[in-house]
Amino acid sequence: MNDALPSSDQGAAGPLIPVLAVVGVGLIGGSFAAALRQAGQVGRVLGVGRNAQSLARAVELGLIDEAVPAEEAARRADLILLSTPVGGLKAVLSQMLPHLADTAVLTDAGSTKVEVVQAARDALGDRIGQFVPGHPIAGAERTGPDAADASLYRKRAVILTPLPENSAYSRELVSQAWLACGADVLDMDADAHDRVLASVSHLPHLLSSVYMEQVATADDANTRLELAGSGFRDFTRIAAGSPEMWRDIFLSNRDAMLAELAAVRGVLDRAERAIADGDGEALLTLLDTAARARRNWRKE
Repeated sequence: MNDALPSSDQGAAGPLIPVLAVVGVGLIGGSFAAALRQAGQVGRVLGVGRNAQSLARAVELGLIDEAVPAEEAARRADLILLSTPVGGLKAVLSQMLPHLADTAVLTDAGSTKVEVVQAARDALGDRIGQFVPGHPIAGAERTGPDAADASLYRKRAVILTPLPENSAYSRELVSQAWLACGADVLDMDADAHDRVLASVSHLPHLLSSVYMEQVATADDANTRLELAGSGFRDFTRIAAGSPEMWRDIFLSNRDAMLAELAAVRGVLDRAERAIADGDGEALLTLLDTAARARRNWRKE
């Protein structure tokens, strides 16, 4: 493998990524392709997926140039982004392995990393060095190719959790691709990534979904939903995300999720006791701590 990357300016050297393959051309994968195309850093874009209609729509939108089987993408692509639910990663990599070009670099957009890395090791074996784990901290409740947005990653963090087997070329190619999308790239240990993201990304989705399910299944759900206002809208927005994707994330990161749920349950217990006891001072202290922390958090 050539250790020199193409220039970040397309010029005579051509784009950074001559052939990109995106497995799962929805919000995340479609936005990656769109951002690289807008930056002039991709040549041809191949799309891989289970839904032929969705792939046809991605072609129509200009996100991809053609839909191909996973095996063909493995043979042709210089960079392959796997933006599928984390539970399906091992199967896709196993399907690609017999056809995978020696020069191809793979990366993912999964929200968990420890289990993803293990799945990749199981699937790729001694070719694990071609896989650079990654996670863009960006998203929305919308799904499918119509949700793709070339500006999705601008000024957003992308975390890479490189492996000891990764070459400098592979790490740099993935990093440069995300930088071309306008993202800020940082490296992190996979265990630390999963622990932190369980708190600030995964748990909010679970709490929003649990609350939404409770409201939606109440006997008077229609009345509640008719009267719900902006607070309800803001709190439940992320519950509209892909159920399949979030199921896989919660199960993939189960240990960290269980630890965070226990910590939140402790705070809920304190709040419940304060309300039951009529303890306004304890309740005010809890609410004040939360309000101050939220106000002091970075401006959006």
